[in-house]
Amino acid sequence: MTYFPSDITEVVRRALAEDIGTGDLTTLLTVPEETQAQASMRAKAEGIVAGLPVVAEVYRQVDPTVSIEFALEEGDRVGYGDILCRITGLARSLLTGERVALNFVQRLSGIATKTARFVELVAGTRARIVDTRKTTPGLRALEKYAVRVGGGYNHRFGLYDAVLIKDNHIQASGGITAAVQNALSQAPHTTTITVECESLEQVNEALAAGADILLLDNMPPERLAEAVALAGGQVTTEASGGITEETVTAIAQSGVDIISVGALTHSAPALDISLDLEVLA
Repeated sequence: MTYFPSDITEVVRRALAEDIGTGDLTTLLTVPEETQAQASMRAKAEGIVAGLPVVAEVYRQVDPTVSIEFALEEGDRVGYGDILCRITGLARSLLTGERVALNFVQRLSGIATKTARFVELVAGTRARIVDTRKTTPGLRALEKYAVRVGGGYNHRFGLYDAVLIKDNHIQASGGITAAVQNALSQAPHTTTITVECESLEQVNEALAAGADILLLDNMPPERLAEAVALAGGQVTTEASGGITEETVTAIAQSGVDIISVGALTHSAPALDISLDLEVLA
């Protein structure tokens, strides 16, 4: 079971406030207050569903009397026309929450769908597909959750939970050895230290300095294989940098342990999902 973020209440509250403002003017002026309706949320494309608990939270905040019957579970694969859920209650409430609910489930399902595709492309290798910090500000926990729904794994959540020495850190600190030594002398022993390497020379230096993880940046598959051989299974190897669906299989076949893909979150297209409403007699 994929752990769902516990902090969505405030995220949903802000999204609703942004959309509704002082009130849903169109709905309030055109829909009778007592009208009851049922809405069906349907997929209009193939993909992986993620974000159904957010739909429930949206309608809980809009109107606690609204009821939702889910036809699918998180991580299920859907095709065109498949129903995700049916939502019943006051028509005004269903319409007011429609766009925010759809925005969340389309975005998260798109991320899960893209992640699942990458995971399929590396099947049979040792490589894990992981995300990055290239997320929508304020939505990181949800977007990283969607990566897990799609079968991927999470990289660090923020600047606070791991040491990742990148090219600019290396430049500012006086080199890989100095940067790693500074980190080792001050970080808790439980903290992993990752060093970004752009060449085999840097790989050797990072290994000698005591890095735990080598982030192999923008290396072609043959160079990655050489770096993996140098690591000799003593440290974790991670490929990163501009990885696409066209290149990920060859990269995985180089023997790296991890492949980090920013596109899982920064470039995932939303899954096309609609909400169709019917008035109840």
